Amino acid sequence: MRKIYVFFALSAASIAFSQLKTVEKVEPAFWWKGMKNPELQILVYGKGIGNNEITLSDGIQIKNIQKVENPNYVFITVNTNEINVPKFTINIKKEGKNLDSYTYELKQRNSGSADRESYTSKDVMYLIMPDRFANGDEKNDSSPVLTEKANRNLPNGRHGGDLRGIINNLDYIQNLGATAVWLTPVNEDNEKVYSYHGYAQTDLYKIDARYGTNEDYRTLSQELNKRNMKLVMDYVTNHWGISHWMMKDLPTKDWIHWFNDGKNGFKRSNYKITSQFDTNASEIDKKYALDGWFDTTMPDINQKNPLVLKYLTQNAIWWIEYAELGGFRVDTYPYNDKEAMAKWAKAITDEYPKFNIVGETWLSTPGHISAWQKDSKTGEAAGYNSNLPSVMDFVLFSEMPKALKEKESWDKGMIKLYDAFTSDFLYPDINNLLVFFENHDTERWNEIFNADPKAYKMGLTLISTVRGIPQIYYGSEIGMRGNKTKGGDADIRRDFPGGWKSDKQNAFNPATQTPEQKEFFRFTQKLLNWRKGKEVIHTGKTKNFVPKDGVFTYFRYNDKESVMVVLNNNVKDQTLDLKHFEESLKGFSKGKEIISGKELILQNGITIPAKTSFIIELEK
Repeated sequence: MRKIYVFFALSAASIAFSQLKTVEKVEPAFWWKGMKNPELQILVYGKGIGNNEITLSDGIQIKNIQKVENPNYVFITVNTNEINVPKFTINIKKEGKNLDSYTYELKQRNSGSADRESYTSKDVMYLIMPDRFANGDEKNDSSPVLTEKANRNLPNGRHGGDLRGIINNLDYIQNLGATAVWLTPVNEDNEKVYSYHGYAQTDLYKIDARYGTNEDYRTLSQELNKRNMKLVMDYVTNHWGISHWMMKDLPTKDWIHWFNDGKNGFKRSNYKITSQFDTNASEIDKKYALDGWFDTTMPDINQKNPLVLKYLTQNAIWWIEYAELGGFRVDTYPYNDKEAMAKWAKAITDEYPKFNIVGETWLSTPGHISAWQKDSKTGEAAGYNSNLPSVMDFVLFSEMPKALKEKESWDKGMIKLYDAFTSDFLYPDINNLLVFFENHDTERWNEIFNADPKAYKMGLTLISTVRGIPQIYYGSEIGMRGNKTKGGDADIRRDFPGGWKSDKQNAFNPATQTPEQKEFFRFTQKLLNWRKGKEVIHTGKTKNFVPKDGVFTYFRYNDKESVMVVLNNNVKDQTLDLKHFEESLKGFSKGKEIISGKELILQNGITIPAKTSFIIELEK
């Protein structure tokens, strides 16, 4: 009888203690001393926590405590400069009794953290969709605490690619010539289906368990840093997943955008983001563009709410500091509140002056795109400065396929490329544009051109030698295809061959690549590795010549050297009249074509084979 009584007593005590347990989440879970901005806002979440008294140990003063309409949240603001202990306790009290506590740690920043190097025009960015790249740890393909399980037979399902798979293949990426790695989001995305893309995040402080752990993510970044490479995080400020833990119990109703005329508050965005700078736009159109949801599973976040903005800002800084990141790419940038995002970008770059952030500015004119870059005159004309260092050159992206596919005429064909560069004066930092011909949302370049290596070589030559930061998409360097029109997003996000043990062929190993894959890979490898040491390409000036007979010629030059780039899209060989380029060839008598290694004597003229690109290092 006594044993039974003791067991019952212990069980009752355990139940009583669990009922007293108040703190369920603290975000950020820890922070750092020595930040330029010493102010820290700590979110503490637990049932009824706002109805209690909050105190800190060690005599630490609370600068501000904000309780909101939902009593399950408290936001505590402290000045970290005034805290002289590495750890302190957040106490939850009621009527003088301690209900619960949380030990908060202030870590020491890494030396030189504030001066962290970020990606620049010296870099080539390699874009990976982690679920589709390589499976390095089969044990995490599914997780008992996450809804969607691995099913490689399902095109839009989870296939098992993970962070360990990327780490295992860093030699491949480095040997290819890439110097920065952009991963589509790897934070937890616990939606029921179609969660592999990661853009409906459900926990902003946790790596999705099917990719690995927070520690794995930091390890990937550190391994890249050892190679003088950088990890670029795909950051999403515009929307979260409907299954985000906070969506289930909102701190405030205005944490997200609601519509009285929409079902359950939902209204889809009209996607007319040009209304952001339309001085004549109607308020209703602007509201639907900015506040409308991307989908029923992606609630639109209200960055105008100061608590939301602080949360997003601290989360971004937390990941930079914790994971030693080398930059951000920000999804759907113009769909956010632009004034709030200007504060967000400034707070990050104030803390990390060299940190680069590129916004996905999917617009069709250089005037609209350039307005989003920091210190833009077009933005200034609209009364706005984004503080956003970099933007994506969607104009060049959209014109490249036309240039190579259209029949040459006065306004078609290669003139499209020339015209794309004539608006460069609009950009305040022309070298800080992301240039690309495809990504995870677009048709595969090799699909558009039927896996023609000549078209790939011309496209890669262009983005690798013009101003800006070239970005390539995983698999294109081995000729991977994918038809978005017929197969949807899954088809442009195919698994990389060799990333799974069961794969019949391994394209990560140059020795086991097919002849077709080798042609793509070797060209990419030679071009990108040549580019690494070419300051004239990274920061040099540009001289463009109007295309003629399907041939576009331009020069990249500085005080030390000059490079001549020729793209011949004609179906016939073309011999250049070098007198036409005299202003850029003056003083040079010969050159070396960097892919073939062929020496060229300029007095003899240059013949460019059909559908071929030449990159010529000029010599005196």
